[in-house]
This record gives sequence, C-alpha cells and structure tokens, in this order.
Amino acid sequence: MYSTLISAAQLQTLMTNEQPLMVFDCSFELMQPAAGDTQYQQSHIAGAVRADLDRHLSAKGATDAASGGRHPLPSLDAFAAWLGSVGFSPDMQAVVYDRQGANYCGRLWWMLKWAGHEASAVLDGGLQAWIAAGGAVEPGAGPTLQPGTYPLSTPRAALVTTETVLHHLARPGQTLVDARGAPRFRGEVEPLDPIAGHIPGALNRPFADNLGPDGCFKPATQLRAEFDTLLAGKDPASVVHHCGSGVSAVPNLIAMEVAGLGRVALYAGSWSDWCSDPSRPVAQG
Repeated sequence: MYSTLISAAQLQTLMTNEQPLMVFDCSFELMQPAAGDTQYQQSHIAGAVRADLDRHLSAKGATDAASGGRHPLPSLDAFAAWLGSVGFSPDMQAVVYDRQGANYCGRLWWMLKWAGHEASAVLDGGLQAWIAAGGAVEPGAGPTLQPGTYPLSTPRAALVTTETVLHHLARPGQTLVDARGAPRFRGEVEPLDPIAGHIPGALNRPFADNLGPDGCFKPATQLRAEFDTLLAGKDPASVVHHCGSGVSAVPNLIAMEVAGLGRVALYAGSWSDWCSDPSRPVAQG
C-alpha cells in the first residue's frame, strides 16, 4: 500500500501486477478552469479517471458543503457518492496526479484520507515523470466506468473550521502555516480574494518549496530540516495548514508526512473563508 508518494516505476509495477488500482488525473488551471479537461483529453495516463477540482472536488453553492471558501469541500456523503459513481472501491490503491507540480492532485489525496481511505498516493513528479519513465498515455474521454457504492469509514485526516482557527488564534496549541506565495502572504498583491494579507501569527511556506528542480518532492531529510527551521521549536503536531482556498496547502501537509513529522490538520476554508468576514483580524508584511 502506498499512502504518501508513489514513483512512476512503482506505479508501472502495480499496473503490471494487475493489483486493484484507480488512477486519477486532477490537472487544473486556476485562471482557466476548462483547461484541465482539455489537457486530459489531449493526453492522460492510460486508464486514468478524470477528477476536476470544480466539478468533483468542490461544492460551490451546495447547502451541505463541509467548508467555506472559494473551493468549499463537498460533504463526505456527496464525495462518497462521486467515488461510487466512478467505480472506486475500498480495496483499491488510489494514485492521484496532475501536471501542475502537485498543486491540485493533493486535494483528492487528502479527501480520500478524510473519507477513511488510507491507500492513496500522489504520483511523484506528476505526468511529466510518468512520461519520462516511458509510461503509457492516451488521448480521449477516458475509460468506461462501472458505478458502484463507496462506503465511508473513520476519517484519517483532520479538518479544521474557521471557528476553531479563530478560537485558538495566538495560542501555543495552534501553529498556522500558509502555503501561498510570499507576495500574497505579505499582502502586497491579491488577485483572487477581496482582502490582502494573512491570518495573524501564520508562518509562510510556499507549496512549491517542497519540490526539487525535477518536479519531485525533495528528499525526506531535506524536508525535515526545512520544516524544523520554519517551525523553530514549535510542536509539529500543532500545525494547521492553509492557503487561499484549501487546495495548494496540501503539498505542505504531504511534505510534513514524508519528512516524518506526522499527518497534521487542514483548514480547508483558508484565507478566502477567513477574509470573507471583515471582523476577523488581518496581518500584512
């Protein structure tokens, strides 16, 4: 079972051994939402199922959304219904990937843990690494699906609400880590949300800092050293990851787990939910 990262070679072995497996293409472009579908139709890992951030992994406008923000989480029941609709089952290894530096596929990785499915892994290096390793790709609309029912089990990932973040603000039991780029964190620019800045006391760790020049996650020892420096003695278990809308925060969460620092919490509503109420405090700089 793979529960954090899987290499292209390891995925090829799983396919050769015909183990129960489902591969998900989560490619997406934030400023061009339709581009992910186009990319998938042009080329995807042979047999991969499409998982779109807006259509499948968010619940915009839903009355039962599990979080706020620009990309609210669907309810667990709604997510389980989608997993069943694509034929995913509890005995399968899930492998998720994108072609955007693990920016979007981590969302599905985390949601599967949240639904109780531990056998979920990110393809290290994404589609680029798969192609470089000689993996098979194909164009088109994707495989024929055999719908079923996906049973939820005990969550294996912690979801934190805006109310919880606010209640624990500035207390030692909560360490906020913001995955947005430094200019957005400092409040110098804000292309997406109505207010610029960050949650007071948050630390900044841009999600792309977890990847090396090859597009793969850095070695565990290097990630461990970088997070130790960032946290500066704060308890890793106190970390709550967030970003703009709860998506690009997940690579930081994965990196901490790869580094041996445990699986910590996600504030899925993130900055977009936090700044939706002007009474909440904002920091800049």
